Amino acid sequence: MRITATLMLVAMAVIFVSSHQMLAVHPAWGYVNAFAEAAMVGGLADWFAVTALFRHPMGLPIPHTAIIPKNKDRIADTMAAFLRSNFLTPVVVARRMREMNVAKAAGDFLTKGGGGEVNRIKAGAGQLLVELLESLDPDRLGLQVKAGLARQAEKLDVAPLLGRVLETAIADNRHRPLIDGFIRWAGLTLEDNEDMVRDMVQQRANAIIRWTGLDGRLAESVLGGLYKLLAEMHVDPEHPVRGKVEEGLSNLAQDLQHDPEMRARVERMKNDLLANPAVADWWMGVWERMRLSLIEMVRNPDAAMSGQMGSSLAELGKALQSDPALQIQVNRFARRTLVGVVTRYGEQIVSLVSNTVKSWDAETITLRIERAVGRDLQFIRINGTLVGGLVGLTIHFLIEVL
Repeated sequence: MRITATLMLVAMAVIFVSSHQMLAVHPAWGYVNAFAEAAMVGGLADWFAVTALFRHPMGLPIPHTAIIPKNKDRIADTMAAFLRSNFLTPVVVARRMREMNVAKAAGDFLTKGGGGEVNRIKAGAGQLLVELLESLDPDRLGLQVKAGLARQAEKLDVAPLLGRVLETAIADNRHRPLIDGFIRWAGLTLEDNEDMVRDMVQQRANAIIRWTGLDGRLAESVLGGLYKLLAEMHVDPEHPVRGKVEEGLSNLAQDLQHDPEMRARVERMKNDLLANPAVADWWMGVWERMRLSLIEMVRNPDAAMSGQMGSSLAELGKALQSDPALQIQVNRFARRTLVGVVTRYGEQIVSLVSNTVKSWDAETITLRIERAVGRDLQFIRINGTLVGGLVGLTIHFLIEVL
């Protein structure tokens, strides 16, 4: 477009010189000459104006030229302020987010998988994730993650949390299956260790009982009593022993929440567990399996998406598509999250824009802005040439008529 505008200016100069020689031949050449003369003036004026934005015309340090290079810092601050006041405000973001159904869009993506552009984005992001996971030291990264989790676990007061969980489970009768399972386990354990129980009873019986041979019958009575007790506890949810167990669990839930001694004991147990090397080794194994699974998943997305993970994601996508209540919850969460990010980090975002532009040298910012809007600015030169010619033609006509 720059070449086109320049060639138009050269053409007007050639027409002006040629038509000037033909003025005596016919009066019509006067109109051509006036058009070309005014077009040259308009084209040169707009060339100067456009060039003055980015550099000194013909290299001459004329005042008020090379405007963008001289004012790049002010332009950076103005861009940042414009971005902050018109886009990165909680009101604008919230209003824009209310117009978007993020949940449904996520559901469409999970069920349909997206188009070619989306697939390219997913592939690029996946490759970036693989390179990141492979480039970092697995042991060092695992230790850092473990240390972060340990710090968070140390800050967490687990006793009240366990107490509330246990209290809620008792209130909803969700503890009964656990008691049933414990009773079944106790029955199977007793069945597998009957001989040991008999030996214990017989060893603790006195000499007279052993001499009369009643120790065997006593052992069988003990075993029968234990089996009967476990069977009655299993079939009767209101059994007194079960009631005692539930009472003990309820007291434990209260102690976990309100007893300082119990809470201190649980805290010591938690710290001992975190300090145990076996826990550290277990976590490192879990982390390594997670890392390798992520790498394999990204490298073989078709296999991952065709398995359980793919089915789960597809089900989640269908729920996001069809459940209005879920959409409301997800959209509200997304809106609040983004508004929170803008509120907390809006200044840092605009500072990043401002500082990035300020860090560019004058030539870089000139080239980038000129590439972005230069084509339209060359149209200004073309329009200036044509409009200037038409104005000159009109003035010449008025002079001739008057």
